[in-house]
Amino acid sequence: MAIDTEALKSSVTPGGKCGGIVWKIMNLTGEISPLRGGEKSAEAVVPIEPALTSGLGKGRIFKQGAVVLPIVTITMKAVNHITQQMYLPGAEEWGVVGPTGTGADVYRNDRSGVRQEWLSVCRKERALTVGLMDAIADPVNLTAAMRQVVSNAGAAGVDGMTVKQLESWYSSNWKRLSEDLKAGRYHLRPLREVQLPKPNGGQRVLGIPTVKDRLVQQAISQVLTIRYDNSFSDHSYGFRPKRSAHGALHKASGYVAQGKRWVVDIDLEKFFDMVNHDRLMWLLGTRIGDRTLLRLIGRFLKAGMLKGGLAEQRVKGTPQGSPLSPLLSNIVLDELDKVLEQRGHSFVRYADDLIILVGSKEAAKRVLSSTTRLIEERLKLKVNAQKSKIRKPYEVNFLGHSFLHEGKLGLSKQSEARFKAKLKQITKRNRGISLERLVKELNPILRGWLGYFRNARMKGRLGALAGWLNRKIRCFRLKQCKRAISIARFLNSLGVRWNRCWLTAGSSKGWYRLSNTPATNEGMDLNWIRSIGLYDLQANYLLTLKETAQYDKRTLGGVRGQQG
Repeated sequence: MAIDTEALKSSVTPGGKCGGIVWKIMNLTGEISPLRGGEKSAEAVVPIEPALTSGLGKGRIFKQGAVVLPIVTITMKAVNHITQQMYLPGAEEWGVVGPTGTGADVYRNDRSGVRQEWLSVCRKERALTVGLMDAIADPVNLTAAMRQVVSNAGAAGVDGMTVKQLESWYSSNWKRLSEDLKAGRYHLRPLREVQLPKPNGGQRVLGIPTVKDRLVQQAISQVLTIRYDNSFSDHSYGFRPKRSAHGALHKASGYVAQGKRWVVDIDLEKFFDMVNHDRLMWLLGTRIGDRTLLRLIGRFLKAGMLKGGLAEQRVKGTPQGSPLSPLLSNIVLDELDKVLEQRGHSFVRYADDLIILVGSKEAAKRVLSSTTRLIEERLKLKVNAQKSKIRKPYEVNFLGHSFLHEGKLGLSKQSEARFKAKLKQITKRNRGISLERLVKELNPILRGWLGYFRNARMKGRLGALAGWLNRKIRCFRLKQCKRAISIARFLNSLGVRWNRCWLTAGSSKGWYRLSNTPATNEGMDLNWIRSIGLYDLQANYLLTLKETAQYDKRTLGGVRGQQG
């Protein structure tokens, strides 16, 4: 496409805008490609070789003899940012969003199979997605994926390339990457195995792709999310744009407030390791018509796991640790969501955590039996019979919470024990670090934990937890004094009388016992705790309660409740 450089220059304002279009500059160079029909977004960018440049304010225009432009993301002011992602060029040619439908729209009322109307919609969508790889390999989409991978950070794969090196590699190899994806020539590398301990014991196996493979998977995820997310169930909250764990908890607490007093808690055993490849590829093939894309996803699923220098072939499962796995897991479990919707159940699912809320124990038994058969026979997954139970709401541990009277949220016992164990590990007396460093390590953990559990009713338990943590910090500080004279001098500097200081300093009790003596409590009181800069769990929790109106007895639902 020929570019009128002078016309572009004359239309660029000092703020970097051109004809009402905002220019965001990157480090790559490119030329503008022609507009596609009916797009709201402005012209896409096709990078080319660099040439002489001249800057114009913040939005620089590069001269072209073929004149070179920096690769840019050009977006009209009125563009809709769907699912909080950048607008993809050419999206309207293959549909911005996929079909929508609840379980009743997909399955017949007599449970005899899928409705013909839904099958017709899927056939139409396959025809619209024959060239989906072109959208995935578009430089604008690839650039957004690269930025996201760099932002996510993470460990290197088997090739040793880090996320810091990815941007420079991409600036030199974006064109070949785009061409290889379109032609189906992209080569994958094996996954690097990483094992992490689970909170309840055992090991969680992660498969870490190379940063190049993560870039490609992120590019695929960005395009497929736009197509699939609109068709996912309203009861699904995990790994979805504009949805969160707090939304799932709000929905579940609302069901409890409506009188659903029994919870069917279903645990999928090693879900990410048990996904059936053939069934997943069949599900993708019902709505995606691009065979090149399907083959690439299939190769990602079967990518070997590097163990001891040997690549072990994968025959099932989606590797945890890759950007594409969350979306694929939702595609697999959306079939379960649709069936539960069609049956009229009140349920909430966050990734592989599923609870179904019913009104009686007899109904709960029937639902547990039928749902287990559905998961194991149709979805080819495994239900953990030992962990899948029928429970009362206050016994549940759903996303770290339990459910109290009228649907209000509580802190589960497992979450409290896990948090306490983590704090105990950080405040060990033999770590050999300063008190300032200890507080610096604790504060983001305390702030993040309270930010997640801010809606739980835990005033009494949090007070006990804060008191226990304060005692651990007193113990940590006393141990730093080492000798009796140092302990006495330290306590005296805090305003404690000498005779009381020596009663503590001369004691033969252990450090933890000493942390609760009258002199220690007098000197290292709450004012001293605040003076060292420790994040105050109780004070900030009470402030959150006031903001969320949890003190109001009329509050329902437990999460920023609705006034009745």
